[in-house]
Amino acid sequence: MGGDDARGSSAPDEAKGVADARELRRRAIVFALTMASNQFFTHVTAAVLWGLPVPASLLRDAFGRLRDLDVGVLAPLRHPRHAGVRGHQLKRGRAHVVTHETHGVRLTTPASTWVALGAVLVDHYDLVAIADAAVREKMFSDDPEPLATLEQLHKAVAAGRRVGGPALRQALPRVRTRSASRMETRCRLILSDAGLAEPELNHVVLDSDGKFVACVDLAYAQQKIAIEYEGEHHLRDPEQWAKDIARYEALAAAGWFVIRVTKADVFDGRADLVRRVRHALRARA
Repeated sequence: MGGDDARGSSAPDEAKGVADARELRRRAIVFALTMASNQFFTHVTAAVLWGLPVPASLLRDAFGRLRDLDVGVLAPLRHPRHAGVRGHQLKRGRAHVVTHETHGVRLTTPASTWVALGAVLVDHYDLVAIADAAVREKMFSDDPEPLATLEQLHKAVAAGRRVGGPALRQALPRVRTRSASRMETRCRLILSDAGLAEPELNHVVLDSDGKFVACVDLAYAQQKIAIEYEGEHHLRDPEQWAKDIARYEALAAAGWFVIRVTKADVFDGRADLVRRVRHALRARA
């Protein structure tokens, strides 16, 4: 079980993936101006419109061109055939359609979108990560409300047989509501699949006086071990870098040991990541 084999994978270009998602979203909004009333966005296009963490590899075709728009209809209508469109015919009762509040376009609900991705996402970790993002609970005052609930995901999977059903059923028990990013999800699953205890997600650390110190990405609270993912912006933004240093010093003062993780660790250095965490757990047992 797991994502790409570390021996043959390489860390994705996050900036390129963000740019591709932005362009795909722009094209969808423009196409929606002339889209038939019985059509809607689904699969990868719907996921991008919902802001779900679609892997960059799904946003380009085998020739390196930006992915065609995923446009669906409900059976018995024939799926659309247009240039730049990838048509889908969805069975009634197995997909629910709404209008996006911000973009004003018709698309499948977040739960229906996730189950549709079971047919196109081959990476187990990414399938879990997208579900994690859909059901992410509101942890801070400025966080958005969850796009879906765990109950809605369960109902969507149970609605009937579909392509990708086994992958969805394998992923569903591993979905959590406190993962704040795709990389946090991947890191959690890597550690669990290596036989380590599942770390807590976005754990709030308090000092001996009960004052807030930090909210760490992943934690083994009993051993006071924090695992912090360093995104590319952490390394390129001097202000963020200074905040990170102050944060790690505060955690150390509170008795916590911090393991810092990068994109390369999650994709190409998984064995070393597991070794570092296992060593820290043994040292603090």
